[in-house]
Amino acid sequence: METGNAVVSLPKFEPLKAHEMSCGHIQFRKLPVPAHRRKLLHKNWRRVYDLVHDVMKVDIRTKLTKPVQVQLKTKPDTPEIGHLQKCADFIHAILLGFEVEDAEALLRMDELYVDSFDIKDVKVLRGDHLSRAIGRLSGKNGRTKHAIENATKARIVIADTRIHIMGTFTCIKIARNCLCSLILGSPAPKVYSKLQQLASKIA
Repeated sequence: METGNAVVSLPKFEPLKAHEMSCGHIQFRKLPVPAHRRKLLHKNWRRVYDLVHDVMKVDIRTKLTKPVQVQLKTKPDTPEIGHLQKCADFIHAILLGFEVEDAEALLRMDELYVDSFDIKDVKVLRGDHLSRAIGRLSGKNGRTKHAIENATKARIVIADTRIHIMGTFTCIKIARNCLCSLILGSPAPKVYSKLQQLASKIA
């Protein structure tokens, strides 16, 4: 930058560490672990620990006394305060039922997030009607769900009446529209045709 005839060099500031951004205070996150997800978390704990502790530089532990929790906290060498929230989103996705390999993308990409909704938010269904709607969402051997995932580049978890979608904003919007159409009773071939048109916007 020039001031008159003199050239003034701009100061260069190093990025603030996580503990500096929080005035030296340690930041925490606590995530309750549902009983039906404890075995899955235990099975993948080594991989989860390596990603959170070694890659993201965030401390992690499991509190086994009730309520069972995964606890996260920043360290002096945590590069950014945002790493804590990314790790919390990563653990939350695993607890929702996403594969560790899919949830790992939340640590590496800023534009991904998870959206959840209930079938009853779209249409009030009971008994056999609800069971048939869930069946339409999955399809035979999960074919419908996989077709939507492949076309939208999103990941979908169907947990009873709850549906969780992970992806970018556009991918989630398209996947959700297709799932809602199936819930409302649209036949799968019609949804496939519509999906092909919408998927071209992502490619």
